[in-house]
Amino acid sequence: MALESTGVYWIPLFELLEARGFQVLLVDPGKLPRNGRPKTDVYDCQWLQRLHPHGLLSACFRPADHVVVLRSYVRQRAALLAEAGRDIQHMQKALTQMHIKLQHVVSDSTGVTGLAIIKAILAGERDPQTLARLRDRRCKQDEVAMAHALHGTWREEHLFALQQALERYACHHRQLAACDARIAAHLERFADRSGGEPLPPGAASGGATATDRRSIRGSPCIA
Repeated sequence: MALESTGVYWIPLFELLEARGFQVLLVDPGKLPRNGRPKTDVYDCQWLQRLHPHGLLSACFRPADHVVVLRSYVRQRAALLAEAGRDIQHMQKALTQMHIKLQHVVSDSTGVTGLAIIKAILAGERDPQTLARLRDRRCKQDEVAMAHALHGTWREEHLFALQQALERYACHHRQLAACDARIAAHLERFADRSGGEPLPPGAASGGATATDRRSIRGSPCIA
């Protein structure tokens, strides 16, 4: 049996047929020989039906089912990280519109100091000196420089946008935590093929990106 892998429409049918014991040949439509045939669903299925009995179709790679499940979780996690990155951009945009130059005095606006200042602003604090005193002792900028960057205009529409961006950021990190737990639980089903050898340098982090590392640093600061 042959099935064309178009979008995600093939997935439920493929999984159903595979669960019923059918051997399904998954075909990449981009590698399907057409001989000038137009691209329509009707023509494609007829062409697959003609080519498959003669062994003229090459199958796409599809890993084992437990790897497919893991891949789905990992892709979901990557999507959540991208969404969290956009939330950070929206927070920075709202702060800039209020003339708050937080990104100029902290290396990470969603780190310990950045989130503490953002939450204080949303709680109603407006005094730059008071906000600057929330800085972590490890910050390179002193309180004077930080206070200078925290003189804002405090327009309601920008505060509202900042609040919503922070709430989305917190929501995405809760979902990331749930995704990480699901990945860890699913990995327990994999056979240990390490032979007792430690992971090579960098492999333990899974090759985390800068956005990933920034997100992880910011996670404990979310209420």
